[in-house]
Amino acid sequence: VEAVEAKVVKALAIQADGGNPDDIKVAVLKTVEAFGKIDILVNNAGTAIPKPFEQASLEELDYILNLNVRGVFVATQEALKHMPEGGRIISIGSCVGERTMTPGLAAYSATKGAVKMFTQGLAREVGDRKITVNNLQPGPIDTDLNPAAGDWAAPQLANTSLKRYGHVDEVAALVAFVAGPESSCITGAN
Repeated sequence: VEAVEAKVVKALAIQADGGNPDDIKVAVLKTVEAFGKIDILVNNAGTAIPKPFEQASLEELDYILNLNVRGVFVATQEALKHMPEGGRIISIGSCVGERTMTPGLAAYSATKGAVKMFTQGLAREVGDRKITVNNLQPGPIDTDLNPAAGDWAAPQLANTSLKRYGHVDEVAALVAFVAGPESSCITGAN
């Protein structure tokens, strides 16, 4: 917040559990209280529990579904109540929502496939308000959850053309483009 406000831009930090509908609703309301509206929503919370599907517990599957799908639904529905014409909804999906070749990601892939189809359907519903809805589907990105030097890196790298993990700043640059005026006619895209 201090770094953003040093650039003479208002900022707000809210801690919330993206898998908890009540936390999401409170976060949206706090945002609206601070800024008056929501111009851009980036659905970026997500998780995977890499393991063979038959070894996943029901609790683990619920956790993945609640954060990766239900959280996107709730955040989007709440944000739309406060989004003016020309708003942007951007979800961070995954390339495995399109095609998965890495064992241990069946449940995660299913959730990211759901986000893909949600994006396409919602774009049709809010287009008359000039709101764009898009889904970014990066490959492996070097994060705490999925480090480039982690145990699951080798099978992911084997399926990439560039043989490297992406960086969060590369994803952020694409988010900035999709949120900007240059992309005002891109919607329903994955």
